[in-house]
Amino acid sequence: MTRKYFGTDGVRGKVGELPITPDLVMRLGHAAGKVLAHGARQHAQGRPTVLIGKDTRISGYMLEAALEAGFTSAGVNVLLTGPLPTPGIAYLTRALRLSAGVVISASHNPYYDNGIKFFSADGDKLPDAVELEIEAELEQPMGCVPSDELGRARRIDDAAGRYIEFCKSSFPYEQDLHGLKLVVDCAHGAAYHIAPHVFHELGAEVIAIGNQPDGRNINAGYGATAPEKLVAEVKARGADLGLAFDGDADRLQVVDADGRLYNGDELLYLIARDRIASGQKVEGVVGTLMTNMAVELAFQRMGIGFVRAKVGDRYVLEELHKRGWTLGGEGSGHLLCLDRHSTGDGIVSALQVLAALRRSGRPLAELLGGVALFPQTLINVRVEKGFDWQSHAGLQAARARVEPELEGRGRVLIRASGTEPVVRVMVEAEQADAAERAAQTLAQALRS
Repeated sequence: MTRKYFGTDGVRGKVGELPITPDLVMRLGHAAGKVLAHGARQHAQGRPTVLIGKDTRISGYMLEAALEAGFTSAGVNVLLTGPLPTPGIAYLTRALRLSAGVVISASHNPYYDNGIKFFSADGDKLPDAVELEIEAELEQPMGCVPSDELGRARRIDDAAGRYIEFCKSSFPYEQDLHGLKLVVDCAHGAAYHIAPHVFHELGAEVIAIGNQPDGRNINAGYGATAPEKLVAEVKARGADLGLAFDGDADRLQVVDADGRLYNGDELLYLIARDRIASGQKVEGVVGTLMTNMAVELAFQRMGIGFVRAKVGDRYVLEELHKRGWTLGGEGSGHLLCLDRHSTGDGIVSALQVLAALRRSGRPLAELLGGVALFPQTLINVRVEKGFDWQSHAGLQAARARVEPELEGRGRVLIRASGTEPVVRVMVEAEQADAAERAAQTLAQALRS
């Protein structure tokens, strides 16, 4: 069965257009309630219970009400947290022994987009098979259980405090952050009332920016996808580090005192390196098709296995579970430390980075001196809808010429966009001109 609504990270789109309309989201809640209730964990109240959280978008109020109606009409109880980071919902779903967790968020997208994503009772993202079940149920007419079987809804007031304590527990007890000045950019998103408290309570001097959400300013010029203000603020305040999260706080980018930005690939290497330095065993790390080759080669030098999953943190998570490993992530800043949390968590990831710096007593640039990211050239080539680039003889011939020239010190990645008629041609190499040359050769072959 082909997915109709679910993408790589739940159901997402522009508010007011399918699938993000009040009607469809209510039906989505009802369908998910029926699927998740079947064999789901029963709450102490004797029926399946789901947790619903959201980021700070103005549309969250409307969609929260629609989901609440859908779930309760299917006989499922609902707990509402209000604004809370996505990984906070994953944690509380597991901690409260609930049937499922739901997040209303479009992550790093603009405020006029929104989305719905689900977590299982274990705090993991739903597997494809369950999402397909929900889609199949969506095709059925929406009903309603009898009145005496309807679900109830209530708000929980201590969600933020519980999650703050959980984040702090992921930081070594014998360490603290006293003497550190941190700029914390919350992207006017779900971490605005969470992240500053976590770092402050561990002893840091915290300068919070992007912490005044108004429903329309989420990710607008702030956060992990727009770190320019963070870089400027770190320099202006003489801070030791800057930490940037995205709208739902599952991504992390870090800026050092010199204003240099570090992405998820570099931070993943840093965390793995610290685990080994502290005597822990790291058998392997999972990246994605987009992970910079310099990081892969660095892991090889350390004797750490490395595999690439499809783009998307859910696929990184699946690969980690399959191999029994704990560390993985993406350059975008989705980092997974499964020995600390069941899902990607920007705040927890930041604490792992800070713990590594505290343990080593060395600056970030020095710890990452062994990794110089390869330059990448990305060219988007527009094609006809349905174009089969894999059978394009000219492209394959050009690739056969280009790849040997990289001699194992670079690579080619060609993939179709999932959202528009575009083929993405990416080449990375030790030298920027080599990457540019190879990418242009492949793009020209594709165009012809």
